[in-house]
Amino acid sequence: MIRLRALLVKEFIQMRRDRLTFGMMVGLPIIQLLLFGFAINTDVKHLSTIVFDQSLQQEGRDLLSAFQASEYFNIKYVATNYQEVTEAVASGKTKVGIIIPPDYTESIKHGRSAAVQVIVDASDSMTASSAITSAQLIGQIRSQEILAQRLQGLQGRQVELPIDIRIRPWYNPDFIAPFYMVPGILGIVLTMTMVMITSMAIVRERERGTLEQLIVTPMKSHELMLGKIIPYIFVGYVQATLALAVGVLVFDVPLRGSIGLLYGLTTLFIIASLSLGVLISTIAKTQMQAMQMSFFVFLPSVLLSGFMFPREAMPQLFYQLGHLLPLTFYLEILRGIVLKGIGINFLWSQVFALIVYIVAALAISILKFQKKIA
Repeated sequence: MIRLRALLVKEFIQMRRDRLTFGMMVGLPIIQLLLFGFAINTDVKHLSTIVFDQSLQQEGRDLLSAFQASEYFNIKYVATNYQEVTEAVASGKTKVGIIIPPDYTESIKHGRSAAVQVIVDASDSMTASSAITSAQLIGQIRSQEILAQRLQGLQGRQVELPIDIRIRPWYNPDFIAPFYMVPGILGIVLTMTMVMITSMAIVRERERGTLEQLIVTPMKSHELMLGKIIPYIFVGYVQATLALAVGVLVFDVPLRGSIGLLYGLTTLFIIASLSLGVLISTIAKTQMQAMQMSFFVFLPSVLLSGFMFPREAMPQLFYQLGHLLPLTFYLEILRGIVLKGIGINFLWSQVFALIVYIVAALAISILKFQKKIA
C-alpha cells in the first residue's frame, strides 16, 4: 500500500504539472455538454428569406406578416425581380424565396385561389422539410381566416382555399439523404485525417529526437512548415477522389458543377486543415496532447459546421462559432458545386474565408515554432 500510495501521489503531481492535458480532461466534457445541449436542435427557425411581392397591396403584406410572425421565416431581403430571388437562393444567402403574383389581391377578392410560390433550398433536407411544413401550415391558417370572413355571405356554397402555397424544392426535390450527407462526409473525412495527421508532425519529431537534426540544418521555420504540409495535400486529393467516386457511382450523387473548380477549392480546404494541424503541433508537447486537441477541433466541426444539424437552428453564439471552422465554409462550397452547380461568382466569400484561415494559422504556427529544443 505504501508503494501504491507513492505511485498515486506521483501521478497526481504529474497530472497537476501537465496543465494543458488536465485542462482538456476537465473542459472537454463541459464543452461537449454545451455543444450537444445548445447546438443540436432540429426545430429550424429564423430561416433567411427573400420576398418578391408583385401585388404590393395590403393582402400581400398580411401574408408576409404571417410568415414573419411564425418565427420560422426571417424576411431579410426584398427583390425587385425573379432573378434576384433565384440568385439569393442559389448562392446560399437565403434558404427560402417567397413570390407573390401580381393578381394575388384580385384573386382573393373575387373568390379565386391565389397561387403563392415558395422556393426552398432543398440541398439541406432538414432545413427544407421545416420550411415546407411551416409554409404550408401558414397558408392553411391564413386561408381559414379569409374563409371565415367570406363564408358569412356564402352559406351553402362550395368554395376553394383562397391561398394556394406552391412549394418548389430545388436541388434535391426528392429529399434523397445521400445527396445531402455524402458531400458532408467528404468534408468530415478530410478534416479528421488532415488535422490529426499533421497535429502530431512536429511533436513526433521532438519525441523521437529527430528534431535536433532539423535544428542544425539551415532550414527556416516556414520551410519546415511547408515540408510538413505539402506531402499530405496529395493524400487529401486521393481521399477526395475516392469519396467523390463512391458518392457518384454508389449513391448516384449528382455532380452538377465544375469538377476543376471543386478540386481547386478543395485544395484550399486541405491546406486550411493541414495548417490547423500544424498549429496544434506547435502548441502540444506530446502526441497524446496533440490527439486530444485534434479531437477538441473535430467534435465542434461535426456539430457546428452544418454537417448533421442545420446551423439556422443554433443559438447566435454557436452559429457565429461555426465561422471559426474551415469545414463550415467548405460544406457550403461542396454542396453549392455538387448539388447546385454554382460557380465561383457565388463562392467568393467562402474562398476568402479559407484564404484568411490559411494565412492566419500558418503565421501563428511559424511565430510559435522556435528553432530550438523546448
